[in-house]
Amino acid sequence: MTIQTLILAAGCFWGVEQTFQMETGVVNTEVGYIGGTIKNPTYEEVSTGETGYAEAVKITYDTDKTNAERLLRTFFKIHNPTTLNRQGPDIGTQYRSAVFYQNKEQKELAENLITELNESGRYQNPIVTEVVPAGIFYPAEEYHQNYLLKQGKKSCHLNRSNKEWKETLSPEQYYVMRQRGTERPFTGKYVYTFDDGIYRCAACSNPLFKSRSKFASSCGWPSFDKAIDGSVQIYKDFSHFMIRNEVVCSRCGAHLGHIFPDGPTKTGDRYCINSVSLDFEEK
Repeated sequence: MTIQTLILAAGCFWGVEQTFQMETGVVNTEVGYIGGTIKNPTYEEVSTGETGYAEAVKITYDTDKTNAERLLRTFFKIHNPTTLNRQGPDIGTQYRSAVFYQNKEQKELAENLITELNESGRYQNPIVTEVVPAGIFYPAEEYHQNYLLKQGKKSCHLNRSNKEWKETLSPEQYYVMRQRGTERPFTGKYVYTFDDGIYRCAACSNPLFKSRSKFASSCGWPSFDKAIDGSVQIYKDFSHFMIRNEVVCSRCGAHLGHIFPDGPTKTGDRYCINSVSLDFEEK
C-alpha cells in the first residue's frame, strides 16, 4: 500500500471531510487550517477571516485504490469553485476554494483540470480556485474532527440554493437533476456503455452504480438492477398523472430517474437513470 496526502479547501470543512470519508481509497481525513500567517491558530482566530488561513481537509489515500485526479474531480463537484472567498452563506477568506499541492503531479493535475472545466462551459463564471504549495497544516480542535459523524448528521456541504446549482450544473443537468426533468430516450451518452467501472452522481460525485449492475435495455435510458448500498433514496412520484418511484442521490438530493419492478435479473428491479445525471469512471 502506497500512501499520499492531498490538502483541499472548499468552504466549511465539516461537510468536505464527510464527503471524502466516503470516497473509495481514502484511509484517513483530518480537518485543519493552512495558508495563514500566525502559529498554532485557533478556530476563533481563523473565523475572523483576518489570519489568511483556510478551513481545509488533509486527505490520506491509498494510491492502489484511488488517485489525486479522482479526488480532485470530486473536490470540484462538491463546491462552487467560481465564487471568491465564499461558499453559500459562508463568507470570508477562510472559506476560499484552494488546492494545496504536495508535489508537481498534484499541481499539474489541478491546473489541467481547471483549464478543462473552464473550457467545458460547465460553469457560468471562471474558476477562482487557488493552486498553491502546501505549507504548515495545523490540525483543528478535536471537536471539529469527524464533526458531522459525531453529531449524527448528513452532509451540510451540498445544501445549495437554486442559483448556486445553476452556476455549477449545465442547463440540461439543472433541468433533469434539480427540476426533475427527463432527457429524451436514446440520446444519453451512457445508454450503450458497458465498460468496467463505477457510475457517479454528476452533481456531487457520489458513487451510485457499479458497471456489473448495468444491463442492456430497450427503454432508451441506462438501466441498472442494483444501486450501491446507501447511495440513493426512493420517493413516491405522483407527477404526470402516474404513480412512480423516484430515485434521488442520497448525498445531494439530485433527481436521477425512476425505479420499476420489471427488471430481468433476480433483483427484479430496473433503475431507469438519466445519462446526464451520471459520470462514468472507468476502472
